Amino acid sequence: MPLSRRLVLAGSLAGVVSHSTLAIAGSPKSHPETGVIRLDPALDRLIAPDAQPETLAAGFTWSEGPVWIADGGYLLFSDVPENRIHRWSRADGVSVFMDPSGYDGPDASGFREPGSNGLIAGPQGSILMADHGNRAIARVDLASRTKTLLAGRYEGARFNSPNDLIQASNGAIFFTDPPYGLKDMDQSPLKEMAQNGVYRLDPNGDVTLLVDDLTFPNGVALSPDQRTLYVAVSDPARPVLMAYDLDAEGLARDGRVFKDFASLTGPSMPGLPDGLAVDVEGHLFATGPGGVHVLAPDGRALGRIDTGGAAANCAFGEDGRTLFITAGDRLLRLRTLTRG
Repeated sequence: MPLSRRLVLAGSLAGVVSHSTLAIAGSPKSHPETGVIRLDPALDRLIAPDAQPETLAAGFTWSEGPVWIADGGYLLFSDVPENRIHRWSRADGVSVFMDPSGYDGPDASGFREPGSNGLIAGPQGSILMADHGNRAIARVDLASRTKTLLAGRYEGARFNSPNDLIQASNGAIFFTDPPYGLKDMDQSPLKEMAQNGVYRLDPNGDVTLLVDDLTFPNGVALSPDQRTLYVAVSDPARPVLMAYDLDAEGLARDGRVFKDFASLTGPSMPGLPDGLAVDVEGHLFATGPGGVHVLAPDGRALGRIDTGGAAANCAFGEDGRTLFITAGDRLLRLRTLTRG
């Protein structure tokens, strides 16, 4: 049975982060190492030739999971190792939205990353969260910061540390469960799962294992028609982006490598396949070696947003044409010509 309980998070009221902690919290500016690398003329339809990434804030440990909150006009994103969710808006810059965002117990020694990771918009003034620290999928009410754990187990065993999630139009939540939140990861004594799986959580609470043969499943996304499930694999030995057909029962079939990043990895291109965003036409914005890779629906590489370091995740926001990127210690923004 899925774990379901309510956690009232004390001390989680928003507080403005000092500029000594976050180097750039107000007006954005260009980062000297960022840019857009064009590999195919088709990229010009998606990103204007003069568009450049802007650094909105810096000073995080590992920023992740951006989500735009349309009813309020602000962005939320995780700092996973620091166990916080931050808030950014044009008017107010950066502040702490939730602390702790994940594990709030007395002993965090078993965790490598105790905070929240992936965030997506949820129903009725809420967000849905891949909660590393509580090893669960959770819903958080934005007004009260009250957290409800929706699922924490599969066949009686606790999840490793849910990492990223996406919700289908029928309410089903697809999510990945690598061991990144646990100290010593696959060797952690807290690990109860044999697999690092990809799962589906149905609205009635049932959990189904969809994929059990990936080493480090990470980012997850759906195609616009919701017939294809994408899963990023952040394995240095096999850094790939997988694609699966979803059948009428919502099961993943015919897994195939959509993009192999092995030839791009190296010291000059930091990062591995991680977070994903998809535009209305099915183009993928996939973080990987050297930044955010822009891929056509058929897998062609159209270009890369160079983030000047490893990039973790990305999401569309504002009017739908702004791509927000969490890149290591920074939060970036890039205006696009497409829409998420």
